[in-house]
Parts: sequence; structure tokens; C-alpha cells
Amino acid sequence: MTGDHYFAAQPNAPAQTREVQFTVAGRDYTLASAAGVFSATRLDPGTAVLLRKADLPDAAAAGDLLDLGCGFGPITCVLATVAVTATTWAVDVNERARLLTAENAARLGLSDRVRVSAPEEVPADLRFAQIWSNPPIRIGKDELHQMLLRWLPRLAPDGVAWLVVARHLGGDSLQRWLVEQGWQVARQASQKGFRVLRVTR
Repeated sequence: MTGDHYFAAQPNAPAQTREVQFTVAGRDYTLASAAGVFSATRLDPGTAVLLRKADLPDAAAAGDLLDLGCGFGPITCVLATVAVTATTWAVDVNERARLLTAENAARLGLSDRVRVSAPEEVPADLRFAQIWSNPPIRIGKDELHQMLLRWLPRLAPDGVAWLVVARHLGGDSLQRWLVEQGWQVARQASQKGFRVLRVTR
């Protein structure tokens, strides 16, 4: 694993900062991004499908939300914008991604309800009303499974997790594996080669 990978803790590539623009639920976003983070030059197509097809929380949503593998923060910023009474945790192993997410939350006036953290910094007793993730499939199946085994059990009893996975990268096999682990999994949508999975206890 080298620093050129977006799942490296400390990317070696020069930052080469840029802006990424996208629209979700009728609102335009302009976020800072940089080399060395996931999908640095655009909103990832899988993330776009997830934000379009999953059920975004509304203004009444409360509790703690988790953006697992936040990258430069598009999911975090959307969640914190629409869920105005919830706290959104943005978690990533990549330090540059965390810095960008914090910058983007501040730029949008969301810092008071966004917590940017490395995985080990999240309080162990915290339970999440929702987990959102475009998980890092390219870390390998075993590491992906370990990540999900670590975080999905932290759903609140009535919580829901939203995952997006490319079909050609194992979206269907991941759905089967989650069911084998005892989760209730529904395919919320399929679009542009991506599966949006709704995961509950």
C-alpha cells in the first residue's frame, strides 16, 4: 500500500487542490478537493447514485449519522445540510481527506454539527441512527469485510445503513455476504452499474 492510494493514511502525492461542483436534492455544492483522496476531481458516480437513490434524512432526523470513508466530504456535507438537528461523523483513515472535509464543512457553515475523525477517535460507545458509505472496495475483500464487521454493529437497534457498490466490483456478492452475516438487506436501487443497498438489523 503506497501513499498514492486514497486509503493511505498520509498521501504522498502533492495536494494539487481544486474545486468539485455537484447538485443533490436541488442544492448546489462547491467543495474543495485535492490529489491523494478518493475521486479527487469529481463527485464519484457511485456516490452520486447513492445520494440520488437512498432516502436522505430530513430536518427532523436526530441522533448521530456516520459517513464511513468520507473522502473530501460530499456525503458528510449533504447529510449535515439536510439533517439540521443531527450530528454527522465524517470518518476516514486518510488525513488529507479529513482536513478537506473539515474545510468543506466550515465553508458551508456546518462545523457545529460535523465531527471529523480518524476511525480510532470515534467514541466506542457511540451508536449511529444512520451509516452512509461508498465503501473502499479496492482495499480488498477481506479488509472490506473487516471494516463492515467493525462499523455495522454500531447501528442503533432501529438504524439503517446505506451502501453503494458497483455491480462489477462485487455488489451482488457483498449483498449475499451481508445476509449471511445476519443483516436484512434490500436492494434499494440499481443505476449506472451500481447497487444501492439498504441494510438493517
